[in-house]
Amino acid sequence: MTTPTTGSLRVNGATLHYEARGQGPLLLLIPGGTGGAASFDGVVDGLAAEYTVATYDPRGMSRSALDDPDAEQRVAEHADDAFRLLHLLSPDKPARVFGASSGAIVALHLLTTRPQHLERVVAHEPPVVEVLPDAAEHRELIARVQATFRTQGLMPAMAVFAAGLKKDGDTAEPKAEIELPPQAAARARQTMADLPYFIGRIVPGFMSYVPDIRRLEALSDRLVLACGQDSRGELPYRPAAFLAERLGTELQHFRGGHTGLTTHPAEFGELLRTSLRA
Repeated sequence: MTTPTTGSLRVNGATLHYEARGQGPLLLLIPGGTGGAASFDGVVDGLAAEYTVATYDPRGMSRSALDDPDAEQRVAEHADDAFRLLHLLSPDKPARVFGASSGAIVALHLLTTRPQHLERVVAHEPPVVEVLPDAAEHRELIARVQATFRTQGLMPAMAVFAAGLKKDGDTAEPKAEIELPPQAAARARQTMADLPYFIGRIVPGFMSYVPDIRRLEALSDRLVLACGQDSRGELPYRPAAFLAERLGTELQHFRGGHTGLTTHPAEFGELLRTSLRA
């Protein structure tokens, strides 16, 4: 791993930890879930050969502390955080942005509200379930997850959430876990501490977000919607596929599933480089 330059940025209600490495036009990587900046460890060096790559821990995650730990989390505020990083690191030139999962929702909002600062956006499986015809079912899922979290705790809530993300009719037993490299395994253990925040704050705030489809249509030449090739039929896959069809754009398929960034970093990083150039 290339040693990054690290810094902190004061934003409304939080202090963000960010890292930058490489040279060239700015590429901002927005993590999803509880991964933080470290979720991009497998791809940053390859990308830094072509870009100045900036990664960060979203507000409330890992090293990016909230002023109020109980504050409600909104997509618009997270997108403003990303914009402030763009402005700090590339004040005069538009940047490229990649977002994964909840980070892809942030990237979509950033595109629709700050398009003049963006050259290209790649959004991998943004779970914007409100665009789907069966959105009401997914609202019920989110409500069940929150109720379970309040009454039974974190792991039962995570089980309800995971079951809701499966393919329709998938009742198979969970597959054996993929053995991760030591660095990735250590990162996974560290991010467990962020799960209560994720399930209690990010999931309800982000999965109720409604993207501005008309604005996305107008900006579709700058947007790449992407999914994991192993995710077909799963809930995070469906909104991206729906939006790609609605916008009349090609849906890119990356190696692996929803977490292909971690399980197939080399192939994922190479296709991301291609998608950012096109």
